[in-house]
Amino acid sequence: MKDEAKDIATQPTEAQAGPEGEAATRTAADKAPAKKKRVRSSKAKATDANAALEARIGHGFADPNLLMQAITHVSALKSGRKRGDSYQRLEFLGDHVLGLVVSDMLYHAFPNADEGELSKRLAELVRKESCADVAKSLGLLDDIKLGSVGPSADARLRKSVLGDICEAVIGAIFLDGGHAAAAEFVKRNWTERMHKPRRPLRDPKTVLQEWAQGKGLPTPVYREVERTGPHHDPQFRVAVDLPGLAPAEGIGGSKRAAEKVAASVMIEREGVGGGNDG
Repeated sequence: MKDEAKDIATQPTEAQAGPEGEAATRTAADKAPAKKKRVRSSKAKATDANAALEARIGHGFADPNLLMQAITHVSALKSGRKRGDSYQRLEFLGDHVLGLVVSDMLYHAFPNADEGELSKRLAELVRKESCADVAKSLGLLDDIKLGSVGPSADARLRKSVLGDICEAVIGAIFLDGGHAAAAEFVKRNWTERMHKPRRPLRDPKTVLQEWAQGKGLPTPVYREVERTGPHHDPQFRVAVDLPGLAPAEGIGGSKRAAEKVAASVMIEREGVGGGNDG
């Protein structure tokens, strides 16, 4: 009988927990799902960020760790991890993959260019500044993973390694998708640059002279039209003449600089190849 009474007394106590007990139960129940929800949200954000980065790069990684390694600076590595876990090894690989792909592009795009011109074009396209420009266009600057280096050092470091990060991404794509995938990335981001280099590849006066000779014209004649400014900082205006063509003028701080500008003006006006467009 005592046991039965004990059971009867226990049951109402659980059922009649009261408002405070119910509130405590609800609060505890609400907290657990909320924590799980935050964890899922964090993972979802990371997944979305990786997907957005892959979309900008134009390659979906079978091994996302390769992409993460390509954008990780040595300063971001935890203690005990090797420098090889940063972008550096991938940069080494990507540098050579880029050189091979661009060399192939140049070989087919400029069939009349000799080895010297192809080498100059290659050097221009694979230099760190060109790689950094590509990285900027893809929005990779803010994706670089750095350690705690301070705000001012952070900005400088990101810019200084931007070209390296671009090459590392190429290396990662090569390992993940093979030569075809890496070549597709390079062609997509370097073809326009290949046809429109930032700097003249050859002296414009030489280009104009060779073009004139090919047309059966005499050597271009340069004449000083005007000199202005003080003796210590003169400005020269020079014109270049070729029979049957309107003169072209250029201005520079020296006669030679002005002559180059004048030649460039005539080259562009007459659609001469061999300067910026080969």
